[in-house]
Order: sequence, then structure tokens, then C-alpha cells
Amino acid sequence: MKVILTENIETLGHIGDIVKVAPGYARNYLLPKKFAVPATDGNAKALEHAKRQLAYKKNKALESAKILADKLNALAVTLTHKCGEEGKLFGSVTNMEIAAFLNANGFEIDRKKIVLEDAIKHTGDFTATIKIHPEVTATVKITVSAA
Repeated sequence: MKVILTENIETLGHIGDIVKVAPGYARNYLLPKKFAVPATDGNAKALEHAKRQLAYKKNKALESAKILADKLNALAVTLTHKCGEEGKLFGSVTNMEIAAFLNANGFEIDRKKIVLEDAIKHTGDFTATIKIHPEVTATVKITVSAA
């Protein structure tokens, strides 16, 4: 089934793209959540008019993502954990804890968008990458200290 995307979907494409997807995926996920519309003749004609609006929406989303990335790049995440000798943590710091810290500080970030290079299992300074937008990523400094 062919659909026209009305939102950016990382695995499919960008706003305004016409993509072919499984009928069930379109019927059960994309269409009810208004992420896409069916690629009919009427919608294809309306796409030309809507492309200007979608381009504006895409640029607006990109600009807001860049502003959010600048704010996140300036932010320092400080977490405290119980640890044993030589700074080894009991457990590890996860992207859920980082997302909880960011949400507590006013940033609405989904934990799935936070990418840790390696598992954080000891105290020290680390970095995490946050995928805000397909074209914009932010790097957050994480400091883990003993509790």
C-alpha cells in the first residue's frame, strides 16, 4: 500500500515522501496516528499544495530541534549511584535514568533516543548522544559520582 507521510518516521522517510508499506502497518499504525494518508489520486493532487506546508513544518521542526540540541549540549547530567571499591557501580547507569534526569529538568526526551556508547559501570565522566531529529543530534556530558 502506498501512503504519503505527514510526519518524519526514522525507518520510512521524511514529511511528504510517498512510500510503499505493508497494508496492515498503514491501516493499524500510520493512518490512525495521522502519520500518513493514503496515496490516492485526490491526495496526490493535494500533495503539491500540501508540500509547501509540509516543508514549512519540516523546517520548523528542524529549527526547534537545533535549539533543543544547543540547550542539551550545554547541560551537564550529574547522577549519584552506590558503588563499591575503586568506583565500580552496583548495577549500571541506563538511558532510562538519563531520560528521567532530563525530564526532571524540563526536557521531554524519550529514552529510546538516548544512545550510550558503552555501558556505564563505574564513576567518572561520560558522554551520551541524543537523536533529537534525523538531521540533529546532541551530546550530553554525564558525571557519575559515588553516593
